This record gives sequence, structure tokens and C-alpha cells, in this order.
Amino acid sequence: MPAKSRFTRLDAFTKTVEDARVRTTSGGIVTIASLLIVFWLVWGEWSDYRRVVVHPELIVDKGRGERMEIHLNISFPRVPCELLTLDVMDVSGEQQTGVKHGISKVQLAPASQGGRPIDVRALDLHADEPADHLGPDYCGECYGPPAPATASKPGCCQTCEEVREAYASVSWAFGKGEGVAQCEREHYSEKLQAQRDQGCRIEGGFRVNKVVGNFHIAPGRSFSNGMMHVHDLNNYLDPSQGDHTFTHQIHHLRFGPQLPDDLTNKVGGRAMGWTNHHLNPLDNTEQVTTDAAFNYMYFLKVVSTSYYPLGWKSKGHSADQGDSSDLVSIGQHGLGQDGSLETHQYSVTSHKRSLKGGSDSQEGHKERLHAVGGIPGVFFSYDISPMKAFAPSSAEPSPWRRQ
Repeated sequence: MPAKSRFTRLDAFTKTVEDARVRTTSGGIVTIASLLIVFWLVWGEWSDYRRVVVHPELIVDKGRGERMEIHLNISFPRVPCELLTLDVMDVSGEQQTGVKHGISKVQLAPASQGGRPIDVRALDLHADEPADHLGPDYCGECYGPPAPATASKPGCCQTCEEVREAYASVSWAFGKGEGVAQCEREHYSEKLQAQRDQGCRIEGGFRVNKVVGNFHIAPGRSFSNGMMHVHDLNNYLDPSQGDHTFTHQIHHLRFGPQLPDDLTNKVGGRAMGWTNHHLNPLDNTEQVTTDAAFNYMYFLKVVSTSYYPLGWKSKGHSADQGDSSDLVSIGQHGLGQDGSLETHQYSVTSHKRSLKGGSDSQEGHKERLHAVGGIPGVFFSYDISPMKAFAPSSAEPSPWRRQ
């Protein structure tokens, strides 16, 4: 028997003769539908194989000696930039007064003119007049207190700013600089007068210890008086300097780097429940008051959050910079080269009160009484949670492979 005939006998799928075959429309529809279903099933399996999801877990935060970044963008339409001061302090005893590094102050036009940002070229209303005629041996007087350690010439106060620092070092109020030659030469009083109806937007970021602490934006230069932290409020409360209040709008406030948009898109729809929790609750918050002696307090509970991309274990984790965090520029802390991300989420409660005291009877709470005194401004007190959100990425298993 020929070889072909032997294999023909083994054929389990015998065919009908050509005369018995009938091609119908319904058969063609069934064939096309079968092909589409097969293609859909194969595509679904491939999509499941490629899908990356985030599985958040809650663990104990064992980090020690870490630092974190705070990024903010807040507008004050009724307080000029010259009067605003940003201070930071924590329970470890570290203080940062008059923070400037990483922080920008954008002068805003008066609220009656729309509050638009003023062009940078118009910020310096009176350029500092050069003191070349004073000679190289000139040593400016500090008017009582010792010269600040940061003075450009040891033992001297060459500028109005250095005189202000000298006054702050001995807890003296400065005022408008009347009778101070450096301030009169630099037209400090005229600058205050020109900016009295302006607003200010504070934006940027700064780095703090990862411990309980607070930062606040208040009027006037700050200094320590005994065990108390106080501010020079003379120019803020002076009626001739304008009708100042701490009406403010928080455009943005976050702890650590923001979850990137491309990362949010990459993790896909099933992970959106987790990414939605990373929204910053104080964003686009606005508070309005007509009282100059008014205080706003925000109490925040900060939770560390670690995101690790797919395959991070094999690549290694580089987001935790440890003691080298201060070597990283502002805005880059917490970003790992392998795509890992060390950031923070937070919850918030708020409180506001008039520094004149009284009750909340106008709001229907006459039993609620407020103490008299304090510093006007916006205060943020943050506490660090002992727990940490650990969010590794993994491939989504196929429904057919799930147990």
C-alpha cells in the first residue's frame, strides 16, 4: 500500500465529498463571529498579561533621620510681599526663620485691579542707590544692636536689610526705618508705601525634618523673645500702611513629590481608586476675612507613601536618599532613578479665630469661646503618622489563572 494511503487511514477528521458540501450565509456569519470571539479572547488575555496594578499595604514606618519636602503656592491678596515672612520650626529644636532659599515671592496688583502678577521688571520700585560716594572705609551704624553675623562687612551694617537683621537679633521692633541712614538711602519707607495695597503669592518648596513641626506665614520679621516666637507687627497693623487682612487662597500644598501624570495613566483604570486618594485636600482652598487680627490654623496628619514600579526589586530601590538628601536639589527629593517614588499623603482639619477673643455666636455656637491674643497669619501644624502606605506594582493575573 502506498505511503499516502497509510496516512489517509489515520485521518480522524474525514471530509465529505465535494458534492455533499453546501456553503450558506448562516455558516459564514458563524465563522466570522467565531473568529471575532477568538480574537477578543486572545486580546483580553494579552491585555491582562500587560496590565500593571498597584496593591497598597499599610506597614510600620521604620525610617530614621529622614527629611521631607513641603511645596506650596499660596496667594495673599491683601498683604504685600515686604510684610510676609515664612518660618519653620519642629520639635527637634530646629528653626528656619525668614525662609528664602527655594521660595519665591510674586507681587500681585491690588485686588481692585484684578490681583494679576506684576511684571518682574516692575518689582523694584526704587532701585537701591549705590553707596560708592561713601568710600571703601565706610562702616554703617547698626543703631544700638551688634552687627549681624551675616553682615557683608564684619561689625558694620552696610544696608537697611542688615540693620533690620541687627534689630531682630535683639528682639527690637524696626518700623519704617525712620532716622536710619541706610534705609533712607534705599527708600525703604517709600517701598512700603508703594506696596501697601498690593498682594503677594508665595510659591516654592523647602526641606524639613520628618518630625512633628509647623510652618507659618505671618506679617513682619520674626525673632525670639525669651521662650516666645514673636513677629514685628508694627507695619502690618499701621492704618497708614493699608487695610491688611489674611484673606488667602491655597492653590497647592503637598508634602513630597507629586504622583506624575504619566504614572497615573500607566497604572490604569483599576488603580485609579488608589491614585485618587493621593489628591491634596487643601488644594484650591480659599478663606476670606475682613479682620486684620485673624488667625487661621490647619492641622495635618502626614502619612508616608512609597510607590515602587514593576520589577523594582531587581533594579534596587534608590528613592531613599538618607543622609544625602540635602545634596539633592529642591523638587528632586524622593524621586528614584528606577522610577520609585517616596512621597506623602495627608489629611487636614482647620480652625480659625479672631485674636480679639469672643465667641462664635454669629455662627450659632455661643458656647465656643476664643482666647485673646496671638499672631495673625496662616499656620500649618503637621504630625507624622507611625504608619506608612507601601504601594508596590505587580502584573494583573488573568481571570483564568486566579485562584
